[in-house]
Amino acid sequence: MSVTEMFSNLQGFLSADQDVREDIRKVVQTLEQTAREILTVLQSVHQPSGFKEIPAKCARARELFCTVKTHIAQLKTRFPAEQYYRFHEHWRFVLQRLAFLSAFVVYLESENLVTRDEVAQILGIEVVQDKGFHLDLEDYLAGVLIMASELSRLAVNSVTAGDYTRPIRISNFINELDSGFRLLNLKNDPLRKRYDGLKYDVKKIEEVVYDLSIRGLAKEAESVS
Repeated sequence: MSVTEMFSNLQGFLSADQDVREDIRKVVQTLEQTAREILTVLQSVHQPSGFKEIPAKCARARELFCTVKTHIAQLKTRFPAEQYYRFHEHWRFVLQRLAFLSAFVVYLESENLVTRDEVAQILGIEVVQDKGFHLDLEDYLAGVLIMASELSRLAVNSVTAGDYTRPIRISNFINELDSGFRLLNLKNDPLRKRYDGLKYDVKKIEEVVYDLSIRGLAKEAESVS
């Protein structure tokens, strides 16, 4: 085989690979659009009137997650299952965003931390790598850390809305979350940087709770409850 023929064959492999990546990008774009729609729905809970609408907003988000499952089912067919990590970078960001949105919905519904299995179920994917398209552990943890930042914002807006007990519950939850992450030996640089941001979220929420305590609003809210 001549050098020209050899490189012609190599070009064929490169073209096929590029076609696969283009197909993946198209599906990922639809996933990103649906993720933005879910985020828009959930962002409304930060409004003063939004706290009363939390159940309805969560129900709407759950409906949109059904669309997410459809898109991911399409994504699974765009590449060989054993090549998950070859193309992982294409959907890493949106999968982390969807993990965050799943975690946020579950917290709003129950004030509990979503498990990796629950996120996988919401998205219609696997947890075990050998079973194909799955939720990578680091993507799950990144989503949980993004949720922590969202909760720090929710704590501030809760005070504005006159809900003085919610920041205390959020503070307890975030402190437990921080304790959990301290048990992990994080060596992944992006994930480690996100975890460093959790310290600021803890501090921000503690300042909100402290301000409520100084003003006597925390005890007043607890007595009313």
